[in-house]
Amino acid sequence: MSGNRAIYPSLRGKRVFISGGASGIGEGFVEAFAAQGAQVAFCDVAVAAGSAVALRTGSRFFACDLTDVAAVQSMMAQVEEALGGIDVVVNNAANDDRHSVADVTPDYWDQRMAVNLRHLFFVAQAAVPAMQRAGGGAIINLGSISWHLGLPDLVIYQTAKAAIEGLTRGLARELGPDNIRVTSIIPGNVKTPRQEQWYTPEGEAEIVAAQCLKGRLLPADVAALALFLASDDARLITGHEYWVDAGWR
Repeated sequence: MSGNRAIYPSLRGKRVFISGGASGIGEGFVEAFAAQGAQVAFCDVAVAAGSAVALRTGSRFFACDLTDVAAVQSMMAQVEEALGGIDVVVNNAANDDRHSVADVTPDYWDQRMAVNLRHLFFVAQAAVPAMQRAGGGAIINLGSISWHLGLPDLVIYQTAKAAIEGLTRGLARELGPDNIRVTSIIPGNVKTPRQEQWYTPEGEAEIVAAQCLKGRLLPADVAALALFLASDDARLITGHEYWVDAGWR
């Protein structure tokens, strides 16, 4: 972490769970929370990459297929036991594989919803009792700029990501009495190895040109907002989405 980055004393010792933490934006979350002195656990299906991130950051890695609800519930119980509770959840895991309308089948629809939407609810549901016992907590859901822009070849992904903003509002209302805050982060186009497979250098340059700010978004930029939303500095912030897109929209 850069010496110019904010340090949040309220995050030190917090028990943080992050889904999809083995690469990309999720890896940035793991690094950022670990650098704050939080106790971090994360899951991913990429075992080798997840193990390497855990070793490098001193965090705990759990291999889990988030499309399996029973496996999610079992994993969350293990996370709570390993950390001694759960204070923060970052629902990050998703898959933005491209697809055409004509190629979508009922099975593909169900699988995409399981990958991109369903597990956010069940991870949150599993973490709520621990947060209630702790007197509160923070749940941060990762949305997407894609559906706000109406990007091509992503209709099912965009449907799931749009629903996450509704999920955020609903959970914030239901869990507010327990002092559990629920917010959503909407990233723009973030430079990760995965995103580079979809965009040529020329395509990336077009995105930057369309942004108000001309810098290239990195995982650390998204993580900086997550740290604030998880901290006590955001104690009365809930129920809304917050953008990190350099003004692309």
